Amino acid sequence: MTTGSSRTTSPPADPGISTFKGAERALRADRLGTGGLLLSVLAATAPLMVVAGVMPTTFAVMGIVGQPLLFVTLGAVLILFSVGYAEMSRHVHNAGAFYAYISRGLGGTAGASAALVALVAYNALQVGIYGIFGFEVSGLLATYADLEIAWWIPSLLALAAVGVLGWLKIDVNARVLGVLLLIEVVLVVVFDVAAIADPAAQGLSLQAFDPDTLSGAGVGTALCFCIAAFLGFEQAPVYAEETSRPHILVPRVMFLAVAGVAVFFAVSSWALTVATGPDRIVATSQEQSAGLLFFLTESRLGGTFTDVLHVLFVTGMFAALLSFHNVVARYAFAMGREGLLPAAFGRTSGSSGAPGTGSLLQTTVSAVIVIGFAIADDKPAGDPTEPVLHLFTWGGNLGALGVILLMAAASFSVVAFFVRRGAAGAQAVRLVTATVAGIALLIIAGYTVKDFDVLVGTGPDSSLSLLLPGIIGLAVVAGLVQGLVLRARSPERHARIGLGNEAFQLDQAAEKTP
Repeated sequence: MTTGSSRTTSPPADPGISTFKGAERALRADRLGTGGLLLSVLAATAPLMVVAGVMPTTFAVMGIVGQPLLFVTLGAVLILFSVGYAEMSRHVHNAGAFYAYISRGLGGTAGASAALVALVAYNALQVGIYGIFGFEVSGLLATYADLEIAWWIPSLLALAAVGVLGWLKIDVNARVLGVLLLIEVVLVVVFDVAAIADPAAQGLSLQAFDPDTLSGAGVGTALCFCIAAFLGFEQAPVYAEETSRPHILVPRVMFLAVAGVAVFFAVSSWALTVATGPDRIVATSQEQSAGLLFFLTESRLGGTFTDVLHVLFVTGMFAALLSFHNVVARYAFAMGREGLLPAAFGRTSGSSGAPGTGSLLQTTVSAVIVIGFAIADDKPAGDPTEPVLHLFTWGGNLGALGVILLMAAASFSVVAFFVRRGAAGAQAVRLVTATVAGIALLIIAGYTVKDFDVLVGTGPDSSLSLLLPGIIGLAVVAGLVQGLVLRARSPERHARIGLGNEAFQLDQAAEKTP
């Protein structure tokens, strides 16, 4: 790596930046504390979107009453995953998170592949939400303002707003995300209390936690639906460089996030079964679809509360859009800094210290895809086919598959990392939990691929059930090829994949060595 010009670079203005490459090569340290980091990652879970959208869909499509038990089970699996993942975060502080961990455990070539998968997966998750966001906003305008507009107009307006916020300081973003998230959580808790206080005829039944409710062919696919609700907690290491004590804050936030999400969603899905009665939850979900939560709040909490809930449903999606945007921008920054993307992506912008070029990349990709789906939409205004059934469903499941595979690979990389360091004995418990979590996640990924036609709502003979997972497969292969080429042509750069600022510090030390 050429470092001649780095010696003349003026010292960074922020003393927390640990790189001699200068401020434009580092994210600003000490921007986030425990609260800001926790709110930033939890915003991606979009709690109201999960309760109003994912849960009714899972009840309706899979016909499984025991969804609350699935959230508890997945919470346990992800806690096992987090044990090793959190320990890894004490040793590796890199905005590349997944791919940095995988690089350090399984090698730079595997890391290059993981980097491209992460870029594709998180882009898909973020862009998909623009579809349902635009559809819901256009629906609200039609209902409350008697104004009919195409879904892609609010989608593009939100895209512009997210793009602007992506250039601001991450602590500003955290405040925006925090306010929106807390309001969502409060409203869902109010519904939970109302449902428990006014149960259906079966009363406070715990049937939804009975293991017998999970029998049947749809359990594997239901796991795929439910694990998507957790996505966000794994993003904590992405912000490690922007915290003051990453070795403490990142593990703390991951465990708080996983435990909090598991309990919150288990209780909320149970509240839905209590409000309808366990024997009616599947049929009512099939009748009401994504309107189930609003149908139940209307009778218990009144029209005004339900109207507010509709609005917060939209703002919650905006929070998730911003959260995923920040993650994609930081992955692009880390990849640009290490030569997996052009060097321009490895620079931050002005006084905000945000990864501006990465943010611009994510905004551009989103705009192209949203405009593409808008052009393809030949249905009348108010039809959900293109924005929801296609853009949102395809993007969400494609992204979820990619992240599940990344989590599985990260689990095995934890094992390899500590074994290579000669710490297998000291880290024995973590190696066991990481292995168990990795195997469980691979099983879930297998079900996701197997039942992809169900997840995206197509027939078993549809080419989409192969093409969409094939995008993740293509990213895996393309990343491996990039890594192999880099290893052959520039082994020094290849050796630095996943090192982040540590690579710059190694260069500086090498220059000072006689």
